[in-house]
This record gives sequence, structure tokens and C-alpha cells, in this order.
Amino acid sequence: MPLSKQLQKKIDRMPAEPGVYLMRDRGGVVVYVGKAVNLRSRVRGYFAKGRGDDRAFVPLLDRLLGDIEILRVGNEQEALLLENELIKRYQPRFNVLLRDDKDFLTLRLDTRHACPKIEVWRRPDSDGARYFGPYASASAVRQTLGIVNRHFQLRTCSDSEMRRRSRPCLQHQIGRCPAPCVRPVPEYQSNVRDAVLFLEGRHTVLVKDLESRMRAASKELAFEEAARLRDLLLAVQQVLERQRIVRVSDSIERDAVGLYREGPTLSVQILEMQGGRITGGNSHVFEDQEFPTEELLGSLLTQVYAKERSIPAELLLPIEVESRQALQDWLSERRGRNTVVRVPRRGEKRRMVELATQNAAASFRMRSEQAANDHGLLERLARSLGLARFPHRIECYDISQTQGGAPVASRVAMLEGRPDKSRYRRYRIKSVSGQDDYGMMREALMRRLARGRREEDLPDLLVVDGGKGQLGVARAVLEDLGLEDLDVIALAKGRAKGRSHQQDDPLTEATAPSPDRVFVVGRKDPVVLAPDSAELLLLARLRDEAHRFAITFHRKARSKQAMSNRLERIEGVGPARRKALLRAFGSVKRAREATEEEIAAVPGFSLLLARRVKEGLVGKK
Repeated sequence: MPLSKQLQKKIDRMPAEPGVYLMRDRGGVVVYVGKAVNLRSRVRGYFAKGRGDDRAFVPLLDRLLGDIEILRVGNEQEALLLENELIKRYQPRFNVLLRDDKDFLTLRLDTRHACPKIEVWRRPDSDGARYFGPYASASAVRQTLGIVNRHFQLRTCSDSEMRRRSRPCLQHQIGRCPAPCVRPVPEYQSNVRDAVLFLEGRHTVLVKDLESRMRAASKELAFEEAARLRDLLLAVQQVLERQRIVRVSDSIERDAVGLYREGPTLSVQILEMQGGRITGGNSHVFEDQEFPTEELLGSLLTQVYAKERSIPAELLLPIEVESRQALQDWLSERRGRNTVVRVPRRGEKRRMVELATQNAAASFRMRSEQAANDHGLLERLARSLGLARFPHRIECYDISQTQGGAPVASRVAMLEGRPDKSRYRRYRIKSVSGQDDYGMMREALMRRLARGRREEDLPDLLVVDGGKGQLGVARAVLEDLGLEDLDVIALAKGRAKGRSHQQDDPLTEATAPSPDRVFVVGRKDPVVLAPDSAELLLLARLRDEAHRFAITFHRKARSKQAMSNRLERIEGVGPARRKALLRAFGSVKRAREATEEEIAAVPGFSLLLARRVKEGLVGKK
């Protein structure tokens, strides 16, 4: 059973952002959890032709899949952590990694010790210590630990080594440790507090405190201490990536609610958290809601939590709701224990609400971008350009060549306003020599449209990259083939505006390019579309994609041609030997990668000639 159109559209509307995706079968069971830097690209890859994914379950997805859910996160590391949590939670049958009970690395600080140290810890425990992280890789935790040890000067030795030591170690000699093992260090606890603020990500508080202490030390003429604080302040300001704290002793289950609204439609996203980590989430869309948001949110949450759903100990909301106390009492009653409803204004909890709100907005966009929107855009395009037919299918053509060498043409296509990569094609130009772009365009269009006429497979709108000249070529091809009723336009890139006549005033120089120009048949001047209009952006994307597709193919063809030319210039390798070499290896590239012994094994080649071939293709060693 093929993938449903509804699910295909949902995949096409996924954000090109990092996150985690959950694949559910037609019974609603999660069968696979994955992470992605680009959700849309990653999920699309499962269903692309020639996907190249040899995992056994991938060919089954077309008939197995019922739905795909996504959760946006801030970066790739957060996606990795959330993937781990969800795999542990759902145990999907197609996931083979991370199904054990392995945890990510954290940093541990036991503040009960007189001189605490920071150490790497695999499994956090409820032992009263502070845990920071988690970190998605050993390199990330080592980098953070290095910053702490270098700038906050906490000891790195073990407790037993500290008790045995009678003289300072090398770390003290290089200025990394104040040697609390052998002498009193009154400032040690202050260093610990600074390190905690740093690891919690409370950089603003830490910076203000360091600035205050640095000025105080300077006033007291303690210049060495002031310099140390200055260096520490600079180091903290250079660290841009914040790390989240995990308080294992605070293992409260929390839900963070995000809200996004446009008119009568609301998207509500609930992110589930435990111990500071995101462990799951889902979205809900409510339509035809005319009441104020503050009034609606409480009612909508009641509907959500009235279903078979785990109720958290703490619920974080983006805004105040009507009867918050009543909602809190109802949730507590259903849970059997107390549930607290909060509206955080700042800090980590507020940031979690903001992340939930971003997810709600992404979910809204995915669900609300219906085919009708694309239809409306194409209607406006047809009206603006005076097209004779509705542009359900659009094809765009471009030429790429370098001084007439390795000329190629590309065809890219859109169906209902969306890229249709199954109809992308490349053409090697065969009958045109020299730098004749018009002749090359004519050959490509003639080959495509003549076949399309025979097979009754023609686009509704033809777009060529260029100006009036390319439009004239396309129009002539259509006339030759009796396809005059087919719409055709040309799209030319905007030109940089010239300098003003006031050459002595640099402020009068206009450097911004003019908008792209659209040429249509029967009009002398180009059609003017607003530079930021959706219609012009659609055409520009199509043209840029055709250019990318053409130039990529051209570079490959040019590289292959250059390699073939090098082979032809090798002394002693004539047409017969070149043919034998290509028959043996399949291409010049593979012949270039072969060893001298492998080339010498080809009929007609000796070891001396094989060495000459290698030198000709690769270069002398």
C-alpha cells in the first residue's frame, strides 16, 4: 500500500530544523525513533527513489507507516539526548541502538566535601551531589571540564590522593590548583560557587559577581587577584554554549506547554520533562475557537488531560489562564497527589516553555499549509502572467557550459507548487559546438517536447532561464512542434544598477540588484512582480534549482572529459588500448584508482606502459 497523500504532505511541511521523529504503524505503535539535523530532509530520504538505505525495515515503511510525529529541539546534541530518552521509553522494534539502559555523561560536584571537585559521572544518583549536563559526547564533557579546571581552579586529584599529599603537585605549580591539600584556601568555596553558576548557565549572574569582585580587588590594590578575576571574566564571556543543569534529587515530572494561535485556530504543544531532560511530547490543534486565548487554554488543557494521559507534578504554562487554581485542583485530584500549575517568567523553566511554543508554531505551520494555499499561489501566478492554463505542472530549463566545453542542460519540475524530483532530468548536448547557448537550449527543448508530444506528457508551464533571446528559442521550438498553446516564460536574473552621475559622492552609488524579470510571449517589457512576492520567489527557487542541477552535472562532465583527455595524451595508448582499458575498469576514474599491476594485467599493457598510464592519470610520485 503506497504512502498516503496526507502523510506525504505532512512530510513535505516538516521544518528544516533539528529534532526527533517518531514513526508509528497503522495501529499507532511507535516502530522507529530517529534524530535529524534537518527533519524534513531526513524523513523525506526514507521515501526517495534510490534512497540507498539498506536497513531491512526501510522498504516496509511505504505500506507499514501510519503517522510520523516530530519534536523540535535547539540543536543536534539535544536531538541525540531526546532520541535516547524516547527509545528507552517506547522500545521501538526497528531501533537497535540505545535500547540498553546506558546514560549520557554528566559532571558531578559533591558540595558536602570540604574541598569539592568536579568529576565525570556516567550514572547520576540521588546521593545529594549536584549533577550537570547531560553531555552528548565525551569531547563535550572534556571541553567543559577543561574550562572549569583551567579557570575556576578546583582540585582534580582523588580524595585518597589529597589525604596522602604533603606538598603541592604539578597542577599548583602551573597555576591550575590552589593546593587545598596542603594549605588553607579561603577562596576555595568562592571558586566552587563560581563554577556552579557557570555550569548552571547563569552567566549573567556570574559576570556581574566577577565584575564586582574585580573592582573591589582593584580598589584594595590586590592587583594579582584582580587580574585573575579579569581573566576568568573574559573566559566566561567567551563561552557561548550554555549547558543545562540536571538535579537528580529533583526528579519531578514536568510538562511545559507551548501555544501558537492564528485567528480561530490554536496549536498546543506539550513537552514532557523529567530530571531536566525532555522525555517526550505531542501536539494538539484546535480549530474554530473564537474565545480569548486566556479563557480557551484552561479548557483545552482539561480536554487533553481528561484523556488517558500521565499527569505531571508540575505544569508550566506560557500565559495566565482563567481559574488556574481550579485547573490545579482538578489535575491534583486526577493524579492522586499534588500538581502545581505555574507561569514561569524567567530562567530555565521559561526557556522550556519557549521551546514548547516553538514546537507549537512548527506544528501549526505543518498542519495549516494545506494544498489550498499552494493552489491559491498558483492561481495568482497564472493571473499575473496571463497564462492560458492553470500551472499544475511547471518545468524549468537551464544550460551550463564552460567556453563551449562539456555542455549540458537540466530540467527540474514542480507539481502543484512542490518540487517533483522524479521528473528531474539531465541532457548532454550532442549537436551543438562552441558557445551557442541558444542552440543548446533548442536541442534540449526539442528532445524533451518532441518526446512529450508523442507520449502525451507535457507540462502546463515552461520556464527557461534567460531573457528575450531564450524565450524566442523556446517559442520557436513550440511552433515547430505544433505546441503553440503551451505557456512559456523566461526568467532573467536582476542586474546590478549602475553608478549615479554624482561620482564624487559614494553615498549616491546604487549597488543593489534590480528584481528578477519575467518575460512572456507577446509583451515587449517584462512583467513586474513584487520582489518579495510569493509568485516571484516560487519562480526564482525553480530557476535556482535548475541552475544548481545543471552546474553539478556540468562539473562532473567536465571532470570526466578532462580525465579522458589526459588518457588520450599518454604515449603508447591508442584507441584500441583505451578501449581495452575502459572495458576492463568501466571508466577512466576507476582506471586512475587501479594499481600498476592491475593495469598491466589488461591485454595489450606491460608493466612499463601501466606505469606510464598511472603517471599520466595521477601524476609522477
